[in-house]
Amino acid sequence: MAKPSGSPHEAVRKTDHVPFYRRLFARSSFAFAALDTERRIIDANDALLRAFGISSIEELPAFDACISPAHRAILPFATRQELTEQAPWEIRLQRPGGDEFWVLASFIEPPALPEDDLAPDMIVQFLDVDERKRNALELAERESRWNHALESAGQGVWDHDFARDQRFYSRQWCTIRGRQPHETYDSALDEWIGNVHPDDREHVLAAIARQESGETSFSVFCYRERHKHGHWVWIESRGAVVEYGPDGKPSRIAGTDTDITDRKEAEERLSQMSRRLELALDVSRVGVFEVNLRSNEVNWDDRMIEMYDLREKPDIGSWERSLHPDDRHLAEKKVADGLANNADFANAFRIIRGDGEIRHLRGRAAPYTDMTGVPRLIGANWDVTEDVQLQEELKHAKDLAEARNEALEVARARIEYTSLHDHLTGLPNRRYLDREIEEAARRAEQNGSRLAVLHIDLDRFKEINDTLGHDAGDRMLVHAASVLSELKSATDFVARIGGDEFVFLSAGPAGRNLASLAEAIVTAMRKPVTFNGHICRFGASVGIASQSGTAIDARQLLINADLALYRAKNRGRSRHEFFTSDFQAQIITNKQTADDILSSVEQGRFLPYYQPKFCARTLDIVGVETLARWNHPTRGILAPDTFLKIAEDLDCVATIDRIVLEKSLADFAEWRRLGVGIDQISVNVSSKRLHDPELGRSLRTLDIAPKSLSFELLESIFLDDCDHVVLENLAEIRNLGIEIEIDDFGTGHASIVSLMKLRPRRLKIDRQLVKPVSRSPAQRKLVGTIIEIGRSLDIEVIAEGVETPAHVAIMRDLGCDSLQGYALARPMPAEAIPDFVQQQEWRKVPGGIRDPQDSNRRATIS
Repeated sequence: MAKPSGSPHEAVRKTDHVPFYRRLFARSSFAFAALDTERRIIDANDALLRAFGISSIEELPAFDACISPAHRAILPFATRQELTEQAPWEIRLQRPGGDEFWVLASFIEPPALPEDDLAPDMIVQFLDVDERKRNALELAERESRWNHALESAGQGVWDHDFARDQRFYSRQWCTIRGRQPHETYDSALDEWIGNVHPDDREHVLAAIARQESGETSFSVFCYRERHKHGHWVWIESRGAVVEYGPDGKPSRIAGTDTDITDRKEAEERLSQMSRRLELALDVSRVGVFEVNLRSNEVNWDDRMIEMYDLREKPDIGSWERSLHPDDRHLAEKKVADGLANNADFANAFRIIRGDGEIRHLRGRAAPYTDMTGVPRLIGANWDVTEDVQLQEELKHAKDLAEARNEALEVARARIEYTSLHDHLTGLPNRRYLDREIEEAARRAEQNGSRLAVLHIDLDRFKEINDTLGHDAGDRMLVHAASVLSELKSATDFVARIGGDEFVFLSAGPAGRNLASLAEAIVTAMRKPVTFNGHICRFGASVGIASQSGTAIDARQLLINADLALYRAKNRGRSRHEFFTSDFQAQIITNKQTADDILSSVEQGRFLPYYQPKFCARTLDIVGVETLARWNHPTRGILAPDTFLKIAEDLDCVATIDRIVLEKSLADFAEWRRLGVGIDQISVNVSSKRLHDPELGRSLRTLDIAPKSLSFELLESIFLDDCDHVVLENLAEIRNLGIEIEIDDFGTGHASIVSLMKLRPRRLKIDRQLVKPVSRSPAQRKLVGTIIEIGRSLDIEVIAEGVETPAHVAIMRDLGCDSLQGYALARPMPAEAIPDFVQQQEWRKVPGGIRDPQDSNRRATIS
């Protein structure tokens, strides 16, 4: 492309030919400029000169400098050959004076024509759009400010253009509902109304219908809408009709939504607070008043009017007229001082009500200036007549109390003494002991000394009390208290804690012999005491526990001493026992055994073992005795001597009896089904079971064939001491066809009269009497006498403890009816009975000791 060699004007004058671009410049209303390779302006039309406000192009710098500095970076891209045919560039140009204006600029590379050897390198065409652009920017700025204002105010904008079927929702509108601006949202009324709270839908639909029908051009309503996360938000919606259609109905409605949840919650809290305040005022009967200090207008609530019993509307003088004459001056001065100091104040005065009654009131008021600048006084009155009267009564009582202070002090000391001492013996009581033992433990810890507790229980006290009366018992308690008081040192403490129980605290050096102290107590208590000519003898059992060190547990000492006392009484009474680590271990073992017994009762682990009974003449089996066994989960089969005592303490022996009875009846039924040939079973019945009022009812629920069951009763639990419950149970037992046997006969205290009264079916001679018969003629004679007594009373006699062939022969010769013992059979489980009966092994070795099941050798008879 040819380039001009001199100035542009010189180049034009060299030829009379007019280039094409000049003809273009002259005919166009657009502004044009021709640029050379260095982007200098070499030609321009009048439209360009007018746009820059100049008369010639010499006043313009290079084209780059004509562009606003902010847009010069665009030029290298706009003049690239591959981009020159794109849409015009929107840029700002800069006039020589420095002001800028907006244009739409196109950069054109002219075609190379033969006649245009002086054609420019680039042609720039632009259209002045400054006014339009500035208007658009101003409009955008205004819109931005408006949007920011709405966003900062938390208002979401919505626009429903029904004519164009367009709906717009702003970012804040979406945020209020927990939605993202880009989410699709079905804004159809039928779908949207489902998110509105059911209680609000009716009035929301009504408000929308009024606006869309043109009934109102502006509407405001509040409702609850479900948030995207599930909770409800309160929204205040404001909408206005902005366009109407040809039919005169709204065609476009726009408005804002505001989240007013916090405001609604605040209003609800305020409403609740107002309700609570009103309720509090109503319940407390506090009356509220307000006075306009400028107009003297008075406003009293209903409680005030009721309190003063006003018959007319209150005015500025109502209060003064109601004041008691003696209180008027001081009450009015309080009000005047409060108003003068512009400070709140309290008041107390009497009023004379409309009905003439005098009441005491309290009041509190405060002056303030309202929003309009009017000075006011607001306050409250409440009736304190009852309080004043009570205070006057209290003051009177106080005066009387002060006048009698000395007497009251004596009474207080007497009450204090009585509350801490036993009224009979004068010794400290349990309350005093609880306080003293804690203090004694603290002192022992500080001094490094020992604290010992001796728990003392009187023996045979109940017998004296029951036989000689309560006066005799009281005399014994007083004597016991004096004995303990004489034995205590200055550092010891003795208390009666109830009934015939005492506690002796010994605090001092560990060298003191507690055993000697306990023996001294036991010895002193054995000495006879005379009461009304009667010689009374009783004793004492003592449990001892002691501890020393820096952590003495006083409460545990009392418990340990009580456990030691329990042990002393169980070992024969009138003795002392120490609580030791071995004792503690035994307690733990007993506790574990007790737990195992209780769980085994629930699990049905108690079961019957059976020891056959034999006819003394034929050695035929005439029945079996049921013996309780415990199938311990870890220790195997255990006899009653390992669990009976603890079971008695747990009061569950009767339950075990019932379990064993039910299982033995089931075994008996199975033997009969198998044809084993056992016609009767006998079951031991405990005293607890025999004293159970429900025994008869429980037996009636069982399937017991007459004469198939016999109850063995210990001689020591029934003879000569049967109460009405036992007698009723014995009668019911006979009515059910259950026979009665007397177990361990000969070792108790039975009488012939008792036997005749009870009329048992059988007697079982105790093994202690049977064992010596093989070597003692006197013992054989005694046993023979018992057999003769049984025969004379028509009572069968069974010998238990038959352990040798000699026992079998002797007891048969003495006329015994049945035999039971190791010589013939040991106790065995139910499943061993059929084989034992079938094999008849006791006949093969007459009188020999045979064990049908080796696994049962460690089982013992009950």
